[in-house]
Amino acid sequence: MEKFTCPYCGTSFTREKTLAVHMCEKKRRALQENEKHVKLGHYAFIRFYQLCQKFEGQKTYQQFCDSPYYNAFVKFGSFVNNVRPLYPEKYIDYVVTSGVKLDHWAREELYEKYALELILKESVETAVERSIKTMMEWGDDKEARWEDYFNYVSLNRATQDIKDGKVSPWLILNSKTGKEMLSKFNDEQLQIIFHVMNPQHWALRFKRSVADVELVKEISQKAGI
Repeated sequence: MEKFTCPYCGTSFTREKTLAVHMCEKKRRALQENEKHVKLGHYAFIRFYQLCQKFEGQKTYQQFCDSPYYNAFVKFGSFVNNVRPLYPEKYIDYVVTSGVKLDHWAREELYEKYALELILKESVETAVERSIKTMMEWGDDKEARWEDYFNYVSLNRATQDIKDGKVSPWLILNSKTGKEMLSKFNDEQLQIIFHVMNPQHWALRFKRSVADVELVKEISQKAGI
């Protein structure tokens, strides 16, 4: 009697239809190769071996599938896909080299630490460019002018955008409508964004970067915000 064998796990079946619907773990992993969260997990797997194990070259997808850490890396890939971090490749390298256990990579507090370090240190050009891009995405979503973001965005969305570093204190604190929006936040919202909007940090940063502050104020005035 002819047998139909799964090329992934070696299990044999008497009927071809049974083989067609058969789904072993190895087959499932093979079929998932092009899913975004799996590709992100594979990329993190490659970077782990390159950065932490000094492996030259790239681990193949088959090597990834055969790894006992496949599920943990895919879980991290799902986290990255959902959070949409600032500079995903940079974030993956940050986590991979952080010394944090693999099982803890998909934790919100790790991303918050990364985002905060980036927000507080990045250049004014990068911060303003990303802020305007976020405001434009809001405008497209709401069929509104991006310049009206500070006037009409829901405060919960603004809280999340600030917390995630998508709208920078550089623009909020150096624009008329940005400061007006901030004055509408309740105590809970202010608490959530306090680490990002830290008044002491930004007062010192602006004092040391007079030319950058003038640049942002000029951009804000020209945009009417």
